[in-house]
Amino acid sequence: MLDVLSRNWWAFAIRGVAAVLFGILALAWPGITLFALVFLFGAYCLVDGVFALVAAVRAAEAHDRWAHLLFVGIFGILVAGITFFFWQITAFALLYLIAAWAVVTGILELVGAFELRRHMPGELWWVLAGLVSIAFGVLLILRPLSGALAVVWIIGVYALLFGGFLIGLALRLRGRKVGATA
Repeated sequence: MLDVLSRNWWAFAIRGVAAVLFGILALAWPGITLFALVFLFGAYCLVDGVFALVAAVRAAEAHDRWAHLLFVGIFGILVAGITFFFWQITAFALLYLIAAWAVVTGILELVGAFELRRHMPGELWWVLAGLVSIAFGVLLILRPLSGALAVVWIIGVYALLFGGFLIGLALRLRGRKVGATA
């Protein structure tokens, strides 16, 4: 495991730098960040719905099953409309999705960290990244009504911490000799 991670240290560095940049942008423009997240979700639903409708029409022309595609298309367009007209509700639902993602990611980061610790004693960066991810997710679950802009600030701080820890891990892995055992 250590050999593979050491050879791919740059992947952790890229993830870390991307998280730090996202964190900086979220803190600099919290309102735009929240709106952008909700808008992108709505745009995705709209595009997905339109293409599902196109597929339904083509399937009907080919005398193939099309009803489920029609339902998916209409539902996608409906969800896009709700997202655009009631973006606050979408932001609240998105908050829980982000919280679940953070907790699951944190648990998986801890699993990877503990596996790495068997090969590189004293390694703490990945553990810290996992713990901050879990703490972030739990905080979002416990305080959902604290305000959408405050959540974006929390996301920004989380991204900075998580990114910094991954960069620390990447630098530590880069310094390891491939094939060395600790």
